[in-house]
Parts: sequence; C-alpha cells; structure tokens
Amino acid sequence: MLYIVGLGLGDEKDITLRGLEAVKKCDQIFIEAYTSLLSFGLSSDGLSTLENLYGKPVTLADRETVEEKADQILSAAAASDVAFLVVGDPFGATTHTDLVVRAKKLGIVVKVVHNASVMNAVGICGLQLYHYGETVSIPFFTETWRPDSFYEKIQKNRGLGLHTLCLLDIRVKEPTLESLCRGRKQYEPPRYMSINTAIEQLLEVEDNRGESAYDENTMCVGLARLGSEDQKIVSGTMKELQLVDFGAPLHCLVIVGKTHPVEEEMLDFYRLKKQNVEGNDRGTV
Repeated sequence: MLYIVGLGLGDEKDITLRGLEAVKKCDQIFIEAYTSLLSFGLSSDGLSTLENLYGKPVTLADRETVEEKADQILSAAAASDVAFLVVGDPFGATTHTDLVVRAKKLGIVVKVVHNASVMNAVGICGLQLYHYGETVSIPFFTETWRPDSFYEKIQKNRGLGLHTLCLLDIRVKEPTLESLCRGRKQYEPPRYMSINTAIEQLLEVEDNRGESAYDENTMCVGLARLGSEDQKIVSGTMKELQLVDFGAPLHCLVIVGKTHPVEEEMLDFYRLKKQNVEGNDRGTV
C-alpha cells in the first residue's frame, strides 16, 4: 500500500494522529523535498527530528526522484507499505496527483491522509476563502526568462472582485545551465522567493503590460512561515510591503480584491505599522 501523508505547515508535530499511525506501520518512508518545506527546514537536523518521532529512517525524495524515478517508490509500495510524506496537504502540487494515478494503474492501493495547506491556512489573514479566485505561481525571473502568464489570471480575479493567492518560487536542487550543457549535473544553491522580490516582479510586469490589473497602491497581504510559531502577517499596499522585512522563508502573497466589512475588520489587525517595517512582529498572529 502507498500512504500519501500530509504533514501540515509548521513542524514535525503538525502531522495528524491518523498520519502518524500510517507512518509507523510503513516499511519505508519518503519525504518530498521541493514543493515546500517544514518550518525547521530539511537539514540533517530536520530529518533527524522526523526520524526520532517516527522511530524509522526517512529518505529524502527530491524533484528528480519524484518526477524521474518514481518507479522506485512505486515498486516498493507494490511489495510493502510505503509512506510518501508531503508538506501541507498531499494534493497541493500536481506531481502528487500524478503519483497517485501511476500507482492506481499498477494496482497499488493508495490511502491519503489530509492535512492543512497554504490553500486553507491563508484564511487566517481574514479574507474569506470563498472570495478567492484562481491561485497563481510567481517564478524567479532571469535575464533571459521573464514569464508573465500569471498576469491575466490576476487581472481576471480582480475584475471579478476576487482575491488572488500568489505562491512564490522555491528552487531546491536545480541543475545549473552550465552543468546541463556539460552533461554532468551540478546544482544551484537553494533559493526561496521573498514577498519583496515577488512584488518587484509583479510591478515590472504591470509596467510592461500597462493594463492596470494592479499597481503599487493595490492592497495586499504578505504572509511568512504560515502555520509556524513565528509566522508574520502584514497587510498594506504593494509599495508599503516592499519595505517590510518578512524574515526567513517560506513566503506567500495575497492580492486583495473587493472586501466585505468583516474582512476589512480582520485586515485592520494586520495593517502595516511603523514597527513592522523595522522588523517588530506586531501584526503577527
């Protein structure tokens, strides 16, 4: 059997009781390590923390393993009980849906254990979940690659008065262009997009497109380390949020649409204060 287990957003303690029971009965445990991170990261100490809780070794499954060598995981699941751990909820990334499809085609029984994800935890900022439109991803720009396909989606959401959740790029174990040309992979250092960088790129796209989907005075909410003890949430204009130090990753951004009075009341708790800019944690829950 293949158990796909959501770990939640904070630390190792956020796994559900049902998820922990599943993990403890498995012969092998893999943890997906590139669509998100737990708050304590995926350092050797982080893995040790998980292993101490589970009482078993945990194998790191990077992008190559999940996307190119999934047969290894599926072969193990065909012969024994295997747990595939995912930060957040199992279906927060399409890669995991693909793994389920492949397993079912091979006749492997799949059991999913859900958990909190950014898609629902973002509700803490006070913007009601059913007032969100399509979620977008903001990739890191390079000198030669500056995609802006997210622009139309944001524009459509705002035209409908809906909020937009922007998921910010995570680049873990990405091969360098030079190494790909040489045929021998070497990897870039991990990079995690900040809210500040995301806004800079969003404003660049608006400047190029000029269709007034948003501007530097558009209200947004920046959320850092959502679900962790030291999470930081600040609401303000794009221009204002660019001045805020949100600290360590992971970050996400919400572009605010039309608001209900109750939403406005909640946003007021996170409204940008002078202290937020200077690094104080006011505006944090």
